[in-house]
Amino acid sequence: MRSSWERLIEGLVRSRILKSDHVIRAMKMVPRHIFLSQGDRSYASIDAPLPIGGGQTVSAPLG
Repeated sequence: MRSSWERLIEGLVRSRILKSDHVIRAMKMVPRHIFLSQGDRSYASIDAPLPIGGGQTVSAPLG
């Protein structure tokens, strides 16, 4: 079973938003949830910027 993160990446590839093999490979190797607080990890696969602390955000996957 694919994770929601993998499904998001596949959707972005299908939509031709993600085109670079290097970026696709990096996104598959480094899941976004590791940058998020425990309370925000369930939101890792949404296509929106998310808080990472210190007034900063991790970018939206297509951003």
